[in-house]
Amino acid sequence: MFRNMATALILTERPDSELDDNGPKVKGRIVTTLAKAKEVRPLVEKCITLAKKGRAAELAAADFGTDSERNTEQWKTWRSSGDYAKWVAASAPAVAARRRLFQILRDKQAVTILFDELADRYAERPGGFTRVMRLATPRLGDAGTRAILEFVGKNDRVVKRSEKPDFGGDEAGSTEEEETAAEVDSPSTEEAQAEADESAASKDKSDG
Repeated sequence: MFRNMATALILTERPDSELDDNGPKVKGRIVTTLAKAKEVRPLVEKCITLAKKGRAAELAAADFGTDSERNTEQWKTWRSSGDYAKWVAASAPAVAARRRLFQILRDKQAVTILFDELADRYAERPGGFTRVMRLATPRLGDAGTRAILEFVGKNDRVVKRSEKPDFGGDEAGSTEEEETAAEVDSPSTEEAQAEADESAASKDKSDG
């Protein structure tokens, strides 16, 4: 049962799912009971981890491979060279990972999706490839608690924070600071009048 559920979750990522009449409503998601979702989640996580290791081995083996068609002169030359032995040694972990995944899932298309799609998507993620979200409405018939099991990063919600409106606070603040500085630098009217009176009195004394 867990094998079928894990395979069903992986197959929702198949490219032709939109053309299928019985395709998934949402890619990368299945709806089941909460208990089943919690039990099948570790199996899916294990499969993705194996696919990531195998995919890394395939990328490393690509440095020693060839693009020539099989049984051509270039391919025969590569087959007899030392790069072929290096390619075989580097590809061995990938072949072992594919065989192990097929042993777990028993579905070739699911293994292909794991290597071609999911392994590249979660190449930089150390773990936590799936999540379980409990649904509020129970299942009809037996009132079982339902839950969603889905891949992370596929249907994530993007939270947009509202920005505060700008009422020109910075400009108004700078204008007030400039006016204050101008008031400090320039003397007041009373101080200017007092200085003028003192200068006139000293001039009268000097004249007398």
